[in-house]
Amino acid sequence: METQDKQVILAVDDTPTNLEVVKGILGDDYTLQVAVNAKIAFKIIERRKPNLILLDIMMPDIDGYQMCEALKANPETSDIPVIFLTAMTNELDETRGLEIGAVDYITKPISPVILKQRVRTHLKLQAANLQLAQHNETLEQKVLERTQQLSDLQDVVMVAMGALAESRDPETGNHIRRTKKYVEILARELAKNERYASELTPDIITSIAKSAPLHDIGKVGVADCILLKPGPLTEEEFEQMKKHAFYGFEAICAAEASLGYADNFLIFAKEIAYCHHEKWDGSGYPQGLRGEDIPLSARMMALADVYDALITERVYKPAFSHEKATAIIVEGKGSHFDPILVDVFLANAERFEKIANRYRDHANDNELCKQGE
Repeated sequence: METQDKQVILAVDDTPTNLEVVKGILGDDYTLQVAVNAKIAFKIIERRKPNLILLDIMMPDIDGYQMCEALKANPETSDIPVIFLTAMTNELDETRGLEIGAVDYITKPISPVILKQRVRTHLKLQAANLQLAQHNETLEQKVLERTQQLSDLQDVVMVAMGALAESRDPETGNHIRRTKKYVEILARELAKNERYASELTPDIITSIAKSAPLHDIGKVGVADCILLKPGPLTEEEFEQMKKHAFYGFEAICAAEASLGYADNFLIFAKEIAYCHHEKWDGSGYPQGLRGEDIPLSARMMALADVYDALITERVYKPAFSHEKATAIIVEGKGSHFDPILVDVFLANAERFEKIANRYRDHANDNELCKQGE
């Protein structure tokens, strides 16, 4: 075996004769480093981390116990096996050595057979522990990668399901992408408010944002003659249109029942689908909820949805400017919208406008949708 392939053992003892004995016993099988005191030993360790340390206890300045404690307190060296090799034979001394982190305690005079066997055993254990740690790290990485894959898949499925509903209304285009980002901005900024910090944790914000694309999933249950009508709806038609909130709620409840447990994502999806047409003053639908009785996720979705509807061209109206849409949102403060969310919106209005421009619908989008019908 070449020297560079050998495992490295550091022997620390203030008696040179003892170091020569250790060299004679282990030198053929391992690369031996030696130090006559702890200070020299620490310098050697800085240059090259050994696989195992043989440590005397009775040394000047820094004794073996102190050195062992220092090694175990340092994350860079805490995993190095330490074997006390000492003339101290008292049981209490051995107990103390093991309590502070040594893996073994061998008394002098040294038995070559015992020293070789103990060193071999602990190096094997160290190698096994290292292999296990690497295996666990690999497993953790795989779990993280798989978790991310599932999260990405969830994103794609949710956007696809939302797009399925939106595809029945070819004028909505990138609506689900824009509103998802609007909701995320509102949630992240509102979380800076101490009142909402505990309610809007990073995980919760992620779940709410992922749920946003499903806000109009219930449109799949609305007849085309109503959903695609180019002019104003009659009172009866509007009543039918309003049912999309309940249809969406029912669909998500069915998915939740199939899953068998309540996931945050589905909880928020239900809230958003069912309640994003509720209004702060109680004049919304389908339940006529008022104020904070409306789930926070739905209150954020309500503002995001209306803003996007205002800036988007529809068959029955032109696209409003960002400034006009902003003015309408402000006008609805305390009646249609949660006043605090309006304030958050105003503080981040430029970010909303940038998202609107980045994901703006193009004229040919509608033509492509119509051709595909």
